[in-house]
Amino acid sequence: MNLEKIMNDLEKKHPGEVEYLQAVREVLESLEEVVNENPQFEAAGIIDRLVEPDRILAFKVPWIDDSGKVQVNLGYRVQFNNAIGPYKGGLRFHPSVNLSILKFLGFEQIFKNSLTTLPMGGGKGGSNFDPKGKSNNEVMRFCQSFMLELWRIIGPETDVPAGDIGVGGREIGFLFGMYKKLTMTHVGVLTGKGTNWGGSLVRPEATGFGAVYFAKEMLATKGESFKGKTVCISGFGNVAWGAAIKVTELGGKVVTISGPDGYIYDPDGISAEKIEYLLELRASNQDIVKPYSYEFPNAQFHQGKRPWEVKCDVALPCATQNELGKEDAANLVKNGCICVAEGANMPSTPEAVEVFLENKILFGPGKAVNAGGVATSGLEMSQNSLKYNWSAQEVDEKLHSIMVNIHAACVKHGKQTDGYVNYVKGANIAGFLKVANAMLDQGIL
Repeated sequence: MNLEKIMNDLEKKHPGEVEYLQAVREVLESLEEVVNENPQFEAAGIIDRLVEPDRILAFKVPWIDDSGKVQVNLGYRVQFNNAIGPYKGGLRFHPSVNLSILKFLGFEQIFKNSLTTLPMGGGKGGSNFDPKGKSNNEVMRFCQSFMLELWRIIGPETDVPAGDIGVGGREIGFLFGMYKKLTMTHVGVLTGKGTNWGGSLVRPEATGFGAVYFAKEMLATKGESFKGKTVCISGFGNVAWGAAIKVTELGGKVVTISGPDGYIYDPDGISAEKIEYLLELRASNQDIVKPYSYEFPNAQFHQGKRPWEVKCDVALPCATQNELGKEDAANLVKNGCICVAEGANMPSTPEAVEVFLENKILFGPGKAVNAGGVATSGLEMSQNSLKYNWSAQEVDEKLHSIMVNIHAACVKHGKQTDGYVNYVKGANIAGFLKVANAMLDQGIL
């Protein structure tokens, strides 16, 4: 496999798609050896086929705001690969959404879904619509207009979208309602649904819970646990609050959360009642970072900064892509951090990852660490097919088992001769082999 030729060709075909090209390079760097050892992959053009989406739907989304003015946003669905199951991946509603970001997320989703061992392919979608500050009626009108285009290419055995940044239970409800009306069916075409109409218990917390379960396994390889550990978390979406709850349960102390305008450092720890307060703020569409510092006087707000300057044992970046750079990574290493587990998708830059690997820090990449969310979405699909609901304990036990197995697969393919586990390499190879072999079995399509 000629990595540089592949990347040069991709850059010519997809100029300026920085996030997508970054994600492809990160994966292919890990796969070079395994591809060269398996000439059947090159003969079948597996890599050339894998790096390009099966199809992309791009469309306009007109909607009317509360003042009666017509607004127009862009909508997308990237169906990347369905070798092992229906396309599966979230919808993101955020002003930053563009095709490069969705292609990066969809490409990552292929390997993440493969790691869960559940039958799910990779996809992603979304819009540059910003639900923040919009009324419920405005969000409803947008979601209904968005689904008027999307419904044509999705279905419970075809493509099953979920939530992501900007798409929570409210948005999923409006999207599902319109899908149900258009198709006259009540099927499990979306995950993250309300628990009283087909959703799964534990789904909102699942990505955060799964990230902590994976980090727990990482720490155990060094004879460590979360008990007594100081933990820095970025963001405060579903991933971050789920992680904060589970870290606290396991005896750790979460000392940071963050937002677009800065981060909070709370030396007393961000535990149960404080998390409830933050969730109430978030539910009312208020900013959560500054108000927290007013409510809890020992907490300090650091405007315009990220939490990676704070001394901690474990770091869980749970906000967004490329939020943790080389200097941040160096700070974490200098301050004695022993484990970094990515709760978000690709939150560490390539330069930051290099720092972690060079210093033999336990580093878990997002495609493995945050696979708990899509794993629980897969469990929701199973429950929908069975027309049955599992208890929260049953779902949590299945989630925990999946994350333990993902960790084991990463160790199997990423353990080096010196005993250090390169989880980036392990996750990429484990995820790739299942998809590549399925593509071989199914012929050239």
